[in-house]
Amino acid sequence: MFRVHPLFLLCGIVTAFTGDLPAFLTATVAAVQHECAHAFAARRMGYRLDRIVLMPYGAVVSGDISGITPAQELAVCAAGPLVNAVTALFFVALWWLYPETYPYTDTAAYISLSLALVNLLPAYPLDGGRALRVLLRPLGERRAKIACVALSAAIALAVMGFFVYTCARGEPQWSAAAFSVLLAAGIGGGGRYARVKFSRKKSFERGVEERRVALSADRTVGYALRFLRDDRYLVLVLFDGEEFFGEVTEEELLKGVDSGDWSQSLRNLCL
Repeated sequence: MFRVHPLFLLCGIVTAFTGDLPAFLTATVAAVQHECAHAFAARRMGYRLDRIVLMPYGAVVSGDISGITPAQELAVCAAGPLVNAVTALFFVALWWLYPETYPYTDTAAYISLSLALVNLLPAYPLDGGRALRVLLRPLGERRAKIACVALSAAIALAVMGFFVYTCARGEPQWSAAAFSVLLAAGIGGGGRYARVKFSRKKSFERGVEERRVALSADRTVGYALRFLRDDRYLVLVLFDGEEFFGEVTEEELLKGVDSGDWSQSLRNLCL
C-alpha cells in the first residue's frame, strides 16, 4: 500500500520550477527501491510490508516486527542499503563498458550510493540506527534505547552544526538542515514490518491449488515461511534423512508461527 504525503507533492512542484525535478524523481525511485528491498527481505522471513509513505525526504515503511529474531532484523535492515549499493555498482560497471552512458546515469548512481551510505549511519530512523539497537539489545532494552537515542541526537546536532557553519560562510547547505530535522524527528525509532497473515476464505470460495514442498523435518518454522504463497495452499512433506516423517499443513505451520517460537523444528509440529 502506497501513500503520498502532501509535502512530497509540494516538493515535487517546487523542483519542477527550480529545474531539479529529474533529480527529485530519481531520488524517489531509489528510496522506493530501498524500502521494497526491506519488504522483500521481511516477506521471506514471514513478515510483510504494511505500507510505504512517500515523504519529502524519501520513503518510510510502517508495520510491526514483534517476534522477529535479532539475526532476521539485521538482515531486513541490511537489505535496503545493499540493494542501493548494488544499483550504484551496476552503473559503475555500465560506465566501464559504455562510457557514453555516464552523463545520463551519473545522478542515479550518486543518489543510490549516497542513500546506501547515509542509511548506515547509527541513527534513527536510518537502518544503521535500527541495526545498532539490535546489536546493543543484550545490554538490556532500556540501555540500548538510551544509547541509540543519545547517539542519534548527537549526530543530528553535528549535522545541524555543519549547516550553521555553511551559513556563516555564506553558502548554506539546506540539505544538511533538512537531514538534521529528519534525524531529530526520527529519534524515537525507525520503520516497522507486519507479520504475514493469510485469510483463505475467499481463496477457498473460488478454489486454490495445493502446493506440496518436500523438506527436512529439522528445518525451522521460520525457514518454512518462505514457501507460503497467496495463490497456493501449502503442505509441507517432511523427511527425516531420506525417510518420510510426516506432513504439516498450512494451518499447523501458522499455529507454530503464532506460538512465537520460530526456531522450533518442523518435526515438533507433527508430534
